[in-house]
Amino acid sequence: MEKIILTGDRPTGRLHVGHYVGSLKRRVELQNSGEYDKIFIMIADAQALTDNADNPEKVRQNIIEVALDYLSCGLDPEKSTIFIQSQVPELTELSFYYMNLVTVSRLQRNPTVKSEIQMRNFEASIPVGFFTYPISQAADITAFKATTVPVGEDQLPMIEQCREIVHKFNSVYGEALVMPKALIPENESCCRLPGTDGKAKMSKSLGNCIYLSDSEEEVRQKIMGMYTDPNHLKVSDPGQVEGNSVFTYLDAFCTDEHFEKYLPDYKNLDELKDHYRRGGLGDVKVKKFLNAVMQEELAPIRARRKELERKIPEIYEILHKGSIEAEKVAAQTLKEVKDAMKINYFEDQQLIQEQTARFAE
Repeated sequence: MEKIILTGDRPTGRLHVGHYVGSLKRRVELQNSGEYDKIFIMIADAQALTDNADNPEKVRQNIIEVALDYLSCGLDPEKSTIFIQSQVPELTELSFYYMNLVTVSRLQRNPTVKSEIQMRNFEASIPVGFFTYPISQAADITAFKATTVPVGEDQLPMIEQCREIVHKFNSVYGEALVMPKALIPENESCCRLPGTDGKAKMSKSLGNCIYLSDSEEEVRQKIMGMYTDPNHLKVSDPGQVEGNSVFTYLDAFCTDEHFEKYLPDYKNLDELKDHYRRGGLGDVKVKKFLNAVMQEELAPIRARRKELERKIPEIYEILHKGSIEAEKVAAQTLKEVKDAMKINYFEDQQLIQEQTARFAE
């Protein structure tokens, strides 16, 4: 069996460093590993419209922003198929068929759905499209016969629901769908990077993101204003590392080599954390170190993005070609699904012959 990856993002804004450490950087590594036969990367505009139906221009404008971030981080259209979800209509038809395999109560129990509904204040009035998001995601995954889906831990319930749909479909109609597995980040700090204000989630609306496209000065200002330990008022005070955003970011981004280059007083992050806990280490020094680490990581991405911004028609052509290729694959899966469900009436010669004989009697 081929090893295939399906992953993607909703185009509701520019991508930030949480996306980068949580999925983008890993996608590039997987793409270049040679371990996978095919990689599909989806800009999920149809899913984004489920809670932005009254503001489609927001989604429309951000498709190119996401594409720029993808390419500037190193995703290669020669190695990965990058496509736009709404341009693959087979995904909608698959979603419709899968809806018959899932109950309302099962969707209501999905922890990710419950969390997202609360976050968007949808408790009183949930858009149906948003409520059925796990079913749509199952269609996306199975359409490309993905064996591997890179996700954060918060998305594991979605993959579990997809696996349930695959199992139910194959049990009822025969083995037509491939069972996917989740691939979560190896570095725990990368699973969910907090906002610069210490809040658990990065959000454009909260203004607590460091974007991949931010300028050097914007990155510096955001890092220097980051949430640390509110009780660490003086340099001499003992500080708390747990829940301290600066140290969470260092967990995600820094290596021993960074210390050798930018902070040679310490061998590694453990030594820096020990000193902070003892007291005698100021937040400004730690933040300056984090800024040096982050600027080294983001500078080449920023430079590539500037070059790509001068080639917008070419990027749309990449998305167009990717969407055509993705549709071909999804169309074949849809055919196999309809064959398994026996709703391929005009191709089923046996059915036609049986009915012909039946009415000839």
